[in-house]
Amino acid sequence: MTSDLAGMTWLNPPPHHVFGDGTLHVRTGKETDFWRETFYGFWRDNGHFLYQPVEGDFSAEVTIKGEYKVLYDQAGLMLRLSETHWIKAGIEYTDGLAYFSVVVTNDRSDWSLVAIAADPNGVRIRLTRHAEAIRIQYRDVADGRWKPVRLAWFPVSRTVDVGMMCCSPQREGFEATFSSFTIDPPISRELHD
Repeated sequence: MTSDLAGMTWLNPPPHHVFGDGTLHVRTGKETDFWRETFYGFWRDNGHFLYQPVEGDFSAEVTIKGEYKVLYDQAGLMLRLSETHWIKAGIEYTDGLAYFSVVVTNDRSDWSLVAIAADPNGVRIRLTRHAEAIRIQYRDVADGRWKPVRLAWFPVSRTVDVGMMCCSPQREGFEATFSSFTIDPPISRELHD
């Protein structure tokens, strides 16, 4: 089901955003991020997150395009229970390339990256909640199939906030466009085609 983006709630509204016909265009604020302690020794909770509460299990999807130019520019989906329990997944710019990036935070953050083929039309990503497990996938450009990136543990709760996230830890003015954001019943628990 397509969500009414304008009816959703901001955590840390960006300095500039525009809602279009099923789209959201964001320009980030200065030095925004979501991270907790690991390796870098700091806590950041000032990234931009447009969300709605969702009950039970679900699959959330969105297509993201960004003007990735500076280290750690990022845009994607986020699932958030609290400041200390959240997951963000999407495209992040590092080492001169845009990677599929996942950060899972349960008190402290961890970070995983996988190289994927670039698509000028954007990348479609999906987060699925199956009770305590969050499945993270992206749609492959070459064959159109959903590819697994991560299966992560996450605390069980009645509701959780779900939506679109973007950050620019090293600058301001990163521009990202989100389209076709949906929240539907969860896909099958079958992990392999």
